[in-house]
Amino acid sequence: MSDAAERHKAKMIKRKAAQDALVAAKPIREKGLLIVHTGPGKGKSTAAFGLAMRALGRGFRVGVVQFIKGTWSTGERAAVERFGTQVEWRVMGEGFTWETQDRARDVAAAEAGWREAQRMIADPSIRLIVLDELNIALRYDYLPLAEVVATLVARRPGLHVVVTGRNAKPELIEAADCVTEFSLLKHHFDAGVQAQEGVEF
Repeated sequence: MSDAAERHKAKMIKRKAAQDALVAAKPIREKGLLIVHTGPGKGKSTAAFGLAMRALGRGFRVGVVQFIKGTWSTGERAAVERFGTQVEWRVMGEGFTWETQDRARDVAAAEAGWREAQRMIADPSIRLIVLDELNIALRYDYLPLAEVVATLVARRPGLHVVVTGRNAKPELIEAADCVTEFSLLKHHFDAGVQAQEGVEF
């Protein structure tokens, strides 16, 4: 073995020992997580649906409530529906806020979506819930923020909840276990490329 290879191996042995010690020092092996995906960048919902696919692959039951996006057909919904009763998917929004142009309807749709979310939170068979674009509903005050945060904090111990959407409220960020801010460096839409099947929906 060359000197470079020996040095690399020695470095990786030390790295593994440090990593193993770091993991061993964490006292909590399992915990239901409140995860928030926010920020102006692309991929918040996509990442959440990736987690949903991972959970489905592990045999978990998964619930999805979409608060803003309308009833248009999406690839992710078509994919997870192949899992049958292992997933519940509820599209509660009537489209983006600039499309509906009716605050009362948007509030009513958000309230109906929140009722679905509460039902799923109470269902012990569901182990992961995606609340897609809930941050948008909270941003526009379609739902009572304090009630939503309190309900999410008081969820069952083993339940994972993922909340997506731009402009997450500080109170939700504070309550969350994991928050990722998706930044925007470059987007093809700015170069004139419309949303495409298989990429955006």
